[in-house]
Amino acid sequence: MRFLIASLILCSTAGAQRKPGNPLEHLPPNVEILTHFGERADISPDNRRIAFMNKSFGDAFVIDIPTRIIRCLTCNVPGAAFLRVMHLVTGDYILIGPDHFEDIRISRTRDNELWFLSKTPGSKPVKMHQRMSEGMAISKKSMKVSYSVLPAQDPSLGPEGSRLEIAEVSISAGTAKLVNKQVIYESRTAACRLEAQDFYDNDSNMTFTCYEPKGLASVMTIDLATKAVINQSKAPGTYNECEGILPGGLYTLVEADRQCDTLGGKRGSGNIDIWKLRLDGTGKDFTRLTRFNDYEGGKASNPVVSTDGRFMAFQSAKTTDPAGVGYGLLLYWFHK
Repeated sequence: MRFLIASLILCSTAGAQRKPGNPLEHLPPNVEILTHFGERADISPDNRRIAFMNKSFGDAFVIDIPTRIIRCLTCNVPGAAFLRVMHLVTGDYILIGPDHFEDIRISRTRDNELWFLSKTPGSKPVKMHQRMSEGMAISKKSMKVSYSVLPAQDPSLGPEGSRLEIAEVSISAGTAKLVNKQVIYESRTAACRLEAQDFYDNDSNMTFTCYEPKGLASVMTIDLATKAVINQSKAPGTYNECEGILPGGLYTLVEADRQCDTLGGKRGSGNIDIWKLRLDGTGKDFTRLTRFNDYEGGKASNPVVSTDGRFMAFQSAKTTDPAGVGYGLLLYWFHK
């Protein structure tokens, strides 16, 4: 009996090891390659286009899903150094990034700011005069946005503080500005560094990530009326970064390292795959969607969901690269 138990344990351990090979060569039937370059996809509100970056500190592009025609949005900007591109409900775009590239640390933190890009062909990005950290939440139904501010952008926060702000985008004569700004949540310590993610439930609630010490993270939600905050992932000691909300707001997608329970490896944003989490406050309903991290050096990241819930877009990435770096976009069909 002891020999049998030992054999079963050995077989289980051996079967859980990461495999050599390329995950792109082992895709399930409901996943297809959309592009062979690019990162940080964002789906248009009408689900016909995906905006994305060609690289970190690079140009913004958009691909028409039915025709697969790709066009550049910022190639008329010399030395473009943007990090993200996102759709407004009007069809215009928000760009995120520095005015120019100085170095990875400063350009991604202190100098990171918002830009408006009109959908009119040939338009150039216009500064919105708001510095912020990483990505932002943009409503698919209104002009509401949310973003986080860290000490790198506002030293008055002190060395460890961060805050979430909410505002509305006001567009006029090819430019845009943020109006009706208000602070909706603040963290005073490095135990929770904030990043806005997605609005849901008719923009009455929002998901955000709480980045924790030792490279870990939790999925959080906030009721924008009551300011009540709930830890939805409830998994201390693990990495859970919310990315993309499913229609109805019952589930969010999560970049998570939960597969490390069986595959091993370092916890954090390196060894991640895409999971689905039910936002019921229990942290128990997690479902794994991608298996790129089953392969040595592979991970899937930065998922976004169409407004009709039929598909998500995500990127192929490597465990050794900084967060956000990608090597092509894929479509994952929930319903085709």
